[in-house]
Amino acid sequence: MKVLIVLTSHNTLGTTGEKTGFWIEEFASPYYVLSDSGAEITIASPKGGQPPVDPKSESKDAQTPFTERFYKDNVAIDKVAHSFKLSDIKEDDFDAVFYPGGHGPLWDLAIDKTSIKLIEAFYTHQKPIAFVCHAPAALVNVKAVNGEPLVKGKQITGFSNTEEEAVQLTDVVPFLLEDELTKHGAHYTKGADWASYVKQDGLLITGQNPGSSEAAAQLLLKALKGKK
Repeated sequence: MKVLIVLTSHNTLGTTGEKTGFWIEEFASPYYVLSDSGAEITIASPKGGQPPVDPKSESKDAQTPFTERFYKDNVAIDKVAHSFKLSDIKEDDFDAVFYPGGHGPLWDLAIDKTSIKLIEAFYTHQKPIAFVCHAPAALVNVKAVNGEPLVKGKQITGFSNTEEEAVQLTDVVPFLLEDELTKHGAHYTKGADWASYVKQDGLLITGQNPGSSEAAAQLLLKALKGKK
């Protein structure tokens, strides 16, 4: 099993002067769920090299056994630091793709043409695609073969308006993910704020928030094993 993990390269939180990036828990959970099951992981980002980390994801209350493991894992840290450039990645080298969140994807992956084409290729070739928290932003400009939005008519979740409100970034983000997915015809649903909540619609897997990243990775693993 060869799995691609795509991280954001965007590091500024709108005009706040604060930093953003990828959320560590949302990377660490799928990384270990998949690699512990024998998957070979490749990490990529639009700019390549070290993707920015959301500083809030390093706070004490954002830690889990997966993040603690990551901080001690020099091999994984090195792999992240030397992420491949997304434009050098070929879909046919992989069996599945996982997109962790953090606020970064709202700015770069939502409009990154390379990422959009990559997701379309994975989906067209019947390969599972998974996104957690803000990462479903990477889907908003992705098209199905018929030219319509890929998310149209699909059961989907992602970071909710109420969660965005809770972190006081409603007026900072370029768009509200829940609204944007709904606008593109997705059947958006959510669970309780911050609780694990995942949806699977065929090959498309989404998780609502950081706490959903492990469950989303488990669904991706199940989809991969089903295909094997």
